[in-house]
Amino acid sequence: MTHHIGVVEDDSNIQNIVSAYLKKEGYEATIMESAEKAWELWETRRPDMWVLDIMLPGMDGYEFCKKIRQESDVPIIIISAKDDEVDKILGLELGGDDYLTKPFSPRELVARIKRLFKRAAPADGISQESHDRIKVDNLLIHENDRRIFWHGEEQVVTTKEFDLLLLVAKNVNRAFSREELLIKIWGEDYFGSDRAVDDLVKRIRKKLTDISLETVWGYGYRLRSEEEHP
Repeated sequence: MTHHIGVVEDDSNIQNIVSAYLKKEGYEATIMESAEKAWELWETRRPDMWVLDIMLPGMDGYEFCKKIRQESDVPIIIISAKDDEVDKILGLELGGDDYLTKPFSPRELVARIKRLFKRAAPADGISQESHDRIKVDNLLIHENDRRIFWHGEEQVVTTKEFDLLLLVAKNVNRAFSREELLIKIWGEDYFGSDRAVDDLVKRIRKKLTDISLETVWGYGYRLRSEEEHP
């Protein structure tokens, strides 16, 4: 299957370079210069991923990212000339999965796209065997096909929400520091602050009401359970 990527960027040079690299890698790319046109595409033919500039005419990238996140967990890579940490954190808190600062290498963009698709894709040959399922109290995780159930109801979660839940469910009652979670969920090359961890946990708690994802004050988080787990 050919992945369809929506690129929202008003710089024609960047449009041409990114489009050429994506097509060379076998992706289908739709290039748009405004968030308004991107939203029109979203309503008619949804891309499998967005590459989104922040500084756009009309609706900016932050607002567009927020609108998309209200409807879908489709991967979003934010690109921006803004290099301030607060801008990076804001982009990630609004639901961006990755952030690249201009100028960037097209090869690095392609590598990050591949990594996000790999993390978001279900495993081949989905198994229903019990060893592919992790249950902690009312939380059930189907690891292979990356599905989350809470009190028996399937929940829509983002890639990072799934990764964090899987990590803490496999290590029940173990406390993870914010730094550990940044490395394990975002990767060792992540450049933002640990506020991204707090925001991710906040989003999970909002979706999975009353989950025992506890704050370890001054340190990090753990998934608490009184049941016995292997």
